[in-house]
Amino acid sequence: MPSNLIPSIESFAKGAFATATGLSTIGVGLLYYGQNFLIYPSAYPPGSRTEVPVPSDFGLPYEDLRLTTPDDVKIHCYLMVQKRGLSPQATPVPGEMDTADDDEFAATRPTIMMFHGNGGNLGHRVPLAKVFYIKMRCNVMMVSYRGYGHSEGSPSEKGLQQDAQTALDYLTSHPVLSKTPIILYGQSIGGAVSIDLASRNIETVKALILENTFLSLPKLIPQALPILSPFSFLCHQKWESYAKLPKIPPSTPILMLSGAEDEVVPKDHMEELWKIAEKRGQHESEERKTGDVREERERGTGKSRFMLFERGKHNDTCVQPGYWTAVSEFVASLGEP
Repeated sequence: MPSNLIPSIESFAKGAFATATGLSTIGVGLLYYGQNFLIYPSAYPPGSRTEVPVPSDFGLPYEDLRLTTPDDVKIHCYLMVQKRGLSPQATPVPGEMDTADDDEFAATRPTIMMFHGNGGNLGHRVPLAKVFYIKMRCNVMMVSYRGYGHSEGSPSEKGLQQDAQTALDYLTSHPVLSKTPIILYGQSIGGAVSIDLASRNIETVKALILENTFLSLPKLIPQALPILSPFSFLCHQKWESYAKLPKIPPSTPILMLSGAEDEVVPKDHMEELWKIAEKRGQHESEERKTGDVREERERGTGKSRFMLFERGKHNDTCVQPGYWTAVSEFVASLGEP
């Protein structure tokens, strides 16, 4: 990875503490009313609804998109389409300059849809998008949920599901990107958004990358906040990934990235999700330990992976040694027979 990308990723991790805010401060607010506000803390850190970094702040070309959902909510997205001959820091692609034009080249590259965690806004994740765009030469679409950043509306499970589907529909109707394999990348609640979207679009979504996500919100409460266990049934924002994951066919590769020291979502959730994914037809397993990163890999299709990062916490797993190498290798493997 280019060394100049690393500081921006570290800055992202340090500033992304708000991702944990909703889940770690649910408290008695789970008594039905007001839980949406606590689960989706879109105003944190302060300024998140007004101060939204743009890709050009990080030297990236982009298109500012405003999409309208079926329930007439306007959501904000960033679209970064690949171009031939990017800056010298970009990883070269074999045959890149043999393509006729930028559109033809972009059509040969994967497209990443990024779904962020429950705090902050899409602009806070641009440093991660830069790795996909510059290092892996992927097209990138970043989605801002309703009620986040400059998107209209108020967040809810049903609303976020509509936002994700609207963004995917845009890609499938795009004259260039509709020809590309679409990969979903979801962190924390973004992982739940990704699993839900993939379960409803099994022919369209080609792969998933999931980081520190949960089985469901009601199943998370007893572990994250044991005192509220008796009130779990009051959580109407379900995000039942454990029930939707089996609907994703075994031919769809999944990379699961889990922080062993996750203080918000216990690693047991990722491990249980992996077991569910494994039942889709995965068999072979391999473990190896290298330095302070412990990797557990289980193969069925030969491309799905589970990786446990021993020092990873909820917001800094993405800067653990080996994280981006694993992501890059996974994305590259999708183009192999």
